[in-house]
This record gives sequence, structure tokens and C-alpha cells, in this order.
Amino acid sequence: MQESNLIFSIFIIFFGAALLATLALYTRQSLLVAYIILGMILGPFGLEWVSNPNLIKDISHFGIIFLLFLLGLDLQPQGLFRMFRNVIWITCVSSFVFGLVGYFIAKIFHFSTMESLVIGGATMFSSTILGIKLLPKALLHQKRVGEVLISILLLQDLIAIAILLWLSGAAEEQISYKELGGLIVAFVGLLFFAILCDRFILMPLLRRFHAIHEYVFLVALGWCLGIAEAAHYLNLSYEIGAFIAGVSIAVSPISLFIAKSLEPLRDFFLILFFFSLGAVVDLNSLPSIIVPSIVLALSILVLKPPVYHAVLRHVKEAPTLSWELGLRLAQCSEFSLLMGYKAFELQLIGKEAFYLIQITTIITFIGSAYVIGVRYPATSPSNHHPPNRQS
Repeated sequence: MQESNLIFSIFIIFFGAALLATLALYTRQSLLVAYIILGMILGPFGLEWVSNPNLIKDISHFGIIFLLFLLGLDLQPQGLFRMFRNVIWITCVSSFVFGLVGYFIAKIFHFSTMESLVIGGATMFSSTILGIKLLPKALLHQKRVGEVLISILLLQDLIAIAILLWLSGAAEEQISYKELGGLIVAFVGLLFFAILCDRFILMPLLRRFHAIHEYVFLVALGWCLGIAEAAHYLNLSYEIGAFIAGVSIAVSPISLFIAKSLEPLRDFFLILFFFSLGAVVDLNSLPSIIVPSIVLALSILVLKPPVYHAVLRHVKEAPTLSWELGLRLAQCSEFSLLMGYKAFELQLIGKEAFYLIQITTIITFIGSAYVIGVRYPATSPSNHHPPNRQS
């Protein structure tokens, strides 16, 4: 893409996003839905005004990295392990149930066993981006609903990374359990390494030069991307690395300033991410996979809330909190798209299975965002009534 085309693409994306966002607000729709629809309209399978969405998709990846970094900034390391311990049963049981649902629906529509396994894996998880983005700031960490939501989503992300490693092994007709076990070791090791670096290197520097805001912003940005790259080198992911980077400096007294500084940058890249999500939809493929996509998407939208409600009630969470979490988790994940792309790239699944995952994810994003926007409008935090956990 030439420079002039890139500038025009950025212009048309944000100009169009502003127009559709205005319409979305008047009709009480989620802004994220507006960005996805804009991508479908302007992308290579629509008006073709943005002819190379792959570059935009690469740039938008930073939005997810900054989102996880900011999330980590609000968590204490000791709280992280406590949260994971509390939700590991919830996450494993719910993921297993949804994986079975996706697998059997895929088999009903005559997909192969491997394709059905991948489709089932893609339906196991919920969107970290959607879950956090549509949760009011006041509820993100100070309330029980935010704590449980974040714990489930992050643990799901770690499981998704393990499945990606499994896909690589399956493509070579062998699965390295040593690599899967090393995933946990790499995560814990990188976390402790980051905490040590923060204590003996970052904090002394930030305490000395905290008055220079540009320097603080630069160090935070470099730290986030540096740990993200280290995580990628260790076969984790950039997103998990960014999260570790945030957790490691959460104890810093200037973490709030860092979070506020990076929020506009995060929002800029997230708009590009959701635009690219819509732009890569091949509208010509819809006739062949629209029926299984709708069936699978509706199954996810309908089944996830009661399943999460039942599992959460089993661990003594309050009924209203359990239903709210179920509704907020009733969609596929951005990892679903990554899983489908990786399996297609490794020739484990065909084009129709890949498009099925893609279309299903987008339908659940749109449907879930609409339900959450109507039931729990982010602009009206007073409408939330998250209860305390029952004893």
C-alpha cells in the first residue's frame, strides 16, 4: 500500500467510524458493532475503498496489546494468582461444554473430525476485548463482576494459547506435551522476571524522572512492547506479555498516570482492529456457510448465559451476578479468529471451516454487544447492581 493510499485509508476509516458511531449511539447500538459493519462496507469485499485490510489488521494488533497492558496495570501480582485459583473450575467446565457444542454442531453439518475439533475449540472462549471494553470503568476492578470476568477471560486466553501450540503439533502429526507444560513455566518465569526488573531498574528510574511525563510515557511504552516481544519469543503471545508487563508495574504510584496516558492510543488501534474484523469477511462465501454459521452463533448466544449461570451458582455466586457474567461472556473470542487462521494456514481445516469460524465470531460479537448495550449500558453505570458474593 502506498503512503497516499494509507493516509486515505486512515481518513476514510475514522471519518466513516465517526458517522456510524453517531448513528449507533442514536439507535443504542454498541460502537464496536459500528466499526465491524464499517469494515464490511468499505473493505475489499464491499466498496473496496480500503483495498489492503491486512496492513490495517497488523496495525490494529497494537490495540489488543495496549488493552491487556492497561488491564494488568490495575492488578496486583498476588491478586492475579488468587483470581486464577478461584475461577479455574468455572473456566475449565464451561470451556469443555462449549467445545462439545461446537464440535457436534460442526459434525452435524458434515465437517471432518479435525475441522470439528478446531471449530469446537474456537467456540470455547469469550472475547477479552468485548468483555473489558463494554464493562464500565467503575465496575472493572472495584466490583465482584469485574474481578470474576477478568479472571475467566485471562485464564481462557492462556488455554487458547495452549490450543494454538497443540495445533502446531497436530500439523506435524505429533504433540509436544513438554511444550504445553513449558507454557506455564514460561508465563510464571516471565512474570517474576518482569517484577524483578521493575523493582531494581524501572522503579528507580521512574522515581527519579517522574516529573518528565514524556519520559514516563516512553518508558511505559517500551516496557509494554519489550515484555510483549519476550513473551512471543517464549511461545506465549504478545497480548499475554503485555498483560505481564502491566501487572509487574501495577504497584508503581504512577501506574494511574501511565494508564490514562495510553488509553487514547489503545482506542485508536482498537477502532482499526474492529474495522479489520469486518473488512476480512468474504461476502461471496456467505451462501455456502450462512446456515451453519447462524446455527452455531445462535447456539453460543443462547447457551452461554445459562451455562455460565449454572456453573457460577454452583460456586455460590449470586444469581444476578451469574446472569450478568453469562450475558457478558456470550460470544466467541478474538482468539477464535486466530485459531481458525492458524489451522487454515497449517492446512488442518478447509476454507469453508475457516469462513464458518470467521462469520460465527462476527455474528456473536454483534449480537452480544447489542444485548450488553441494551441490558447494561456503559453510559449508565447506575443501571448496574452487581451483588456481593454469597457466603
